[in-house]
Amino acid sequence: MDITKILEKFSITELNEMQNSMQTTIAQLNDVMLISPTGSGKTLGFLLPILQLLDENISGVQVLILVPSRELAIQIEKVFKQMGTQYKINCCYGGHELRIEKNNLATPPAILVGTPGRIAHHLRKENIKLETTQILILDEFDKSLELGFKDEMEFILDHCRQVDRQILTSATPIKEMPEFVNLRNCVELNFSENQKDVNSGLSIKSVRVKGEDKLEGLMILLGVINAQSTIVFCNHREAVNRISDQLHEHEVQHGIYHGGMEQIDRERMLIKFRNGSIKILITTDLAARGLDIPEVDAIIHYQFPTSEDIMIHRNGRTARMNAFGTAYFLLDAEDFLPPFLTASVEKFELPNELKLPAECEWQTLYISAGKKDKINKIDIVGMFLQNGNLQKDELGKIEVLDHSAYVAIKKDKINKTVQLTKNVKIKNKKVKIEIAY
Repeated sequence: MDITKILEKFSITELNEMQNSMQTTIAQLNDVMLISPTGSGKTLGFLLPILQLLDENISGVQVLILVPSRELAIQIEKVFKQMGTQYKINCCYGGHELRIEKNNLATPPAILVGTPGRIAHHLRKENIKLETTQILILDEFDKSLELGFKDEMEFILDHCRQVDRQILTSATPIKEMPEFVNLRNCVELNFSENQKDVNSGLSIKSVRVKGEDKLEGLMILLGVINAQSTIVFCNHREAVNRISDQLHEHEVQHGIYHGGMEQIDRERMLIKFRNGSIKILITTDLAARGLDIPEVDAIIHYQFPTSEDIMIHRNGRTARMNAFGTAYFLLDAEDFLPPFLTASVEKFELPNELKLPAECEWQTLYISAGKKDKINKIDIVGMFLQNGNLQKDELGKIEVLDHSAYVAIKKDKINKTVQLTKNVKIKNKKVKIEIAY
């Protein structure tokens, strides 16, 4: 395995300190407890060393990765596929069709990643067997416990009799280890002290709203930030929807993200946030970690984090890996900053007048075909340049899923592009192309 070639696929020239430590430690047949901040590269940190331990002569599941959310499962699958190895990976999670998963598992993957509930289901239905599984990874382990997956994880671990390496990861130290996790010769790699280094470009500002309407203060602040990529964190989905209603009234482009949404709607929101079709994402703490989203410029704590750990995860969405960003704490007349916030805080004064954020220059098109239809990014680029009369700089980020694809197009070209590609075929397959709302 040529690590250099793999790193080139991610535009990385060298591994960071944490990733190098994982390479060395996992190779020595140790259990590993990794504590490392959000945005530090944990996924690649454990995928690279386990890749070297895979045996192409074994036909069963060799590595099982349990994750707390479907988004994290999809992200890990995406990263592993981008590595370009000969090994198969399958992803199982709630909201995904059981029939498709069962068919995929008929030929066991070398790596199986999924949420505890869905993996436990497949075990009970005997769709998977774990007799050949030697490596178990519990990614974002504390989050899985927090979400109530203890019983499912205990059931799954009871079926992992042959495991000789366990890897647990978390962004914050785990206070108490459950009895069902039997760590042996465990080496703890704690990079939590590097949080300051990861967030060295983070500035924190407190914003006291004028008057009694915190929502109005948020609108003014979003206007000040002015269409830089921004995540607004709330504690409850009702608050997310309330803010969204206000933004709709002012015709401000944005997306929402919370656990009450259908999986396809959540995926579409993240795709549009990644490609710049929306710059503002209103969300619960579901988006605080474990998602494949780009570096953002600003975090707004509309409702305050209930613990230091949650604050760390939220703030970890900005100022990552030597970048710069700002975390705003929005206070009404009776609010106080959280007691666990010990960093230096700058007071920020809101202007009196509301000025709406600038519009996004991109909009997203949906295509009704994807990887399973043998369609790739090159096919899509060629079609839009030829049939859509677009220039290369009018085409943005393209994401190809199993049965669909999403393409960012310059907003002023979107309607004309839809008309020109109405009856187009890609690889002799007629596809539907429409604006993704």
